[in-house]
Amino acid sequence: MSTEAAERVSAAPGGRAGSPVQTSWFEFLLDASLLESHLHKANPDPTAAQLIVQFLEQASKPSVNEQNQVQPPVDNRRNRTLKLLALKIAAHMRWDLDLLEKGLSIPVLNMLLNELLCVSKVPPGVKHVDLDLSTLPPTTAMAVLIYNRWAIRTIVLSSFPEKQTKPGPHQMNMLNIVQQEKEMTENILIVLKEQSADSISVLEGALQLQKDLYVHTVRTLDLLGADAAATANGETEASTAGLRISAHELHCQGHYDLGAIYFQQGCTDQGAYEKAREHFRQTRDLLQKLGSSLHVHLDEKRLAGYWNACRALTGTLGPADATASPYGQINSLIRTHNHQALVEALIKDNTSQTLPNHFRQSVLREFLHKAQQGERGLDDVCHQLCVCNAVRDALQGEGLSVRFHQLLLKPSKRLVDFILEVCTRSLEKDRPSETSRRNMANFMKTLCESLEELPLVFVVSSHKLFMELLREEERKVLVEQMRKRSATINLSAKPLPSFYDIPASVSMGQLEQQLILSLEPRRVRQILIDLHGIAQRHFWRVNSKWEVPPDYINVILGIKDHLTKDLVYILMAKGLHCVTIKDFGHARQLFSACLELVTEFSPRLRQVMLNEMLLLEMRAHETLASEGCRDRPPSDLVSRVRGYLEMRIHAFMLNWRENDYLTLQVPPPLVQNNPYIKLGQLLASTCKELPGPKESRRTAKELWEVVVQICSVSKFITFIKKLREPLVLTALISLLVRLHSIVRDDIVNEVTAEHLTIWPSTLANLQAVDVEAVAITVKELVSYALTLNPNNQSWLVTQADIYFVTSQYSAALHFYLQAGAVCSDFFTRPVPPEVYTDQVLKRMIKCCSMLNCHTQVAVLCQFLREVDYMTAFKALQEQNGHDAMDSFYDYIWDVTILEYLTHIHHKRGESEKRQIAAELNTSNPEEVLQLAAQKRKKRFLQAMAKLYF
Repeated sequence: MSTEAAERVSAAPGGRAGSPVQTSWFEFLLDASLLESHLHKANPDPTAAQLIVQFLEQASKPSVNEQNQVQPPVDNRRNRTLKLLALKIAAHMRWDLDLLEKGLSIPVLNMLLNELLCVSKVPPGVKHVDLDLSTLPPTTAMAVLIYNRWAIRTIVLSSFPEKQTKPGPHQMNMLNIVQQEKEMTENILIVLKEQSADSISVLEGALQLQKDLYVHTVRTLDLLGADAAATANGETEASTAGLRISAHELHCQGHYDLGAIYFQQGCTDQGAYEKAREHFRQTRDLLQKLGSSLHVHLDEKRLAGYWNACRALTGTLGPADATASPYGQINSLIRTHNHQALVEALIKDNTSQTLPNHFRQSVLREFLHKAQQGERGLDDVCHQLCVCNAVRDALQGEGLSVRFHQLLLKPSKRLVDFILEVCTRSLEKDRPSETSRRNMANFMKTLCESLEELPLVFVVSSHKLFMELLREEERKVLVEQMRKRSATINLSAKPLPSFYDIPASVSMGQLEQQLILSLEPRRVRQILIDLHGIAQRHFWRVNSKWEVPPDYINVILGIKDHLTKDLVYILMAKGLHCVTIKDFGHARQLFSACLELVTEFSPRLRQVMLNEMLLLEMRAHETLASEGCRDRPPSDLVSRVRGYLEMRIHAFMLNWRENDYLTLQVPPPLVQNNPYIKLGQLLASTCKELPGPKESRRTAKELWEVVVQICSVSKFITFIKKLREPLVLTALISLLVRLHSIVRDDIVNEVTAEHLTIWPSTLANLQAVDVEAVAITVKELVSYALTLNPNNQSWLVTQADIYFVTSQYSAALHFYLQAGAVCSDFFTRPVPPEVYTDQVLKRMIKCCSMLNCHTQVAVLCQFLREVDYMTAFKALQEQNGHDAMDSFYDYIWDVTILEYLTHIHHKRGESEKRQIAAELNTSNPEEVLQLAAQKRKKRFLQAMAKLYF
């Protein structure tokens, strides 16, 4: 936008005078000087990162030819300039990966750094690990290092848990974009992880370099753009006029990145921690030498954390570390089993408050875990650690943990004495703050109120610290409470449980906590009896997460007796929760107790519980089946399911091939009243008649009409994800693929599946079908089916087609190759022609073409029933390939293609490549090539699988 235009916009009626107008990306193409002035603004809009995204997005847009076919991005001056602008911004940011990673997604940063490799003249098709960095021009070597540093950092960062962002409004186009970016990211990570050993070797090699390197600046990139450096050989001005990076700076950053990747590998390889520690040691030493450096970007706090963790994990903490690092001291005491010293250290930390609470809690969790694993003698240690943490929480005014309250349910005098000792020592400062004293006083009061045995209460109330911290009025109130409690015990003629000896507010809170945690029906009943003895109110509301189905609530809340009402509701809610988390043992106990209770007074609730118990047994059997158990369900379970047919159970009947019952014996009222029962019946009928297309078309048409009506309902996806029977899934996939093809109306790019001919070829009311919902349902269904059987070749081809028609070519190739691999023992046998049809092969060819893997295109052209010479010749003419080119020549057996290959290398003056092609041609006469074709097919497909799996 010109200056005059900007002024007109700001002066327009209704416009806000003085509000800056965002600069559009294309303006930077028109004015070469605009970029630097824009980047030097205090708050540029768009930001540097946003501009990189815009430039690369515009430069990588595919083109469309005259035949309306999508083509790769054109390599023209406009696109080259856009890529160079993106690189200039990264150069302005001094190639700071911290900044770039914060502002750019993994796919964008991958594209940017690949462009850096390209302009830095990194030899294409050559593995970085095979390059000798010492002989490369400085900027070339630096580009290789930046890329491999990013690769290692990305692998490390991807291993950290990420907080999932909450989705906004469900805009399908936006969700599709997010999903595509997620899949691209996953594919890039797969490649980076496969090449991680090479990246590590590259950085290890860089540590041997003793010379300074240079990284591209805005000026050197300008020189490249103007072709000013093209005439120089090797050490061009663009190579040495860049930003100088000293060898020490290179080594410091390299050691840090290598330390991070080795630390990540330590969880599976203990020896990697030793390597990580050594790299972090070198990083620390070099940082001290360098002082402040503009070119070393690392988090020194994280480095310190890595260093301490490595030393703790490798057992290299010395005596001096006890004072140098509180974390090191604690870890050393844990490792040497010096439990008493550990407790002492935590008591001292209550005074200094150096260790964060989460670290102290993790220490307690570690000991609790050891105790649960059967390590003896740790109960006392766990109790003492729990007390230390509780006192620390109290000092900071935090709430006390459930675990500490549980500890006070059955305390010993020894434990109470220890609590008082920790409290006293935790206030041993010269001048403890008034806040700490009040918090400790509140803790002492809570302690008195929580203890059930009066002798223990008096131990606390007579303690010196108690007398010092509590005011006289507070002490009088507590003494009066204890006097009343004592009188209650003495005057009561009826023996009462001990929880009545403490104030109701305290005992009720403890009992409600136990009610929430308990899964034992008798214990739940006893707790409720106790609670109703204290207060008459509704205890089914104690936990907001207790839920029963809405259909049951009114019936349960209609129970007149409050105790019975609470008990029925809570037993059912806990049982349903246990079913959800697949704790079927506790669920059976809870449901059985509930059934026994309601049988006495409510036939309706009795039937409810019988239904829930049946659903429980069905879910339990389905869970076993999903884990690999192939036993059929017991006959009595099948009979009970027939009697209580519901939607979820209907999936159960389909999974166990009860087709005769579903098609012939289901009562008509059930079919009329429940669409899912109708759906199950039609699925069973269709599957019974497959694979005979003519006979099954009438039933298939009925099934088609039902699915068209409900395919956009979310419950439909929930239903189909309960299916496991392969034929049922195949039929549904087939139906939805045909529906998907009709609503997309794209004859060229159709998804394929089995049994497509049995479905209708048209749709009466096309506008009534949600196209996006159909696409999502197909994708969800096929992905789910492959989780059950990843080796079903038909489903694999369908999955590949789905990725192909959505232009996700790398993922499509992955599944096309997987489909071939599973039916040929990883290509040791020929792939059956019904799997690799000409259509599948042509789609694989297009995938390779869109990925700029042109030599792979030429090789695949030979697989077709009739060799596609035109496509092969066009591919071999391309010079911007991303595959290894001549490394694939050995897989070419067609003499005509070999002759053409020799011709184009001769024409380009590429004598070495011409010689390779000629040798392949002359050393393989036609009859030999004919015999070797299958062998070369096998080797090529295996090589492709290694690239795309």
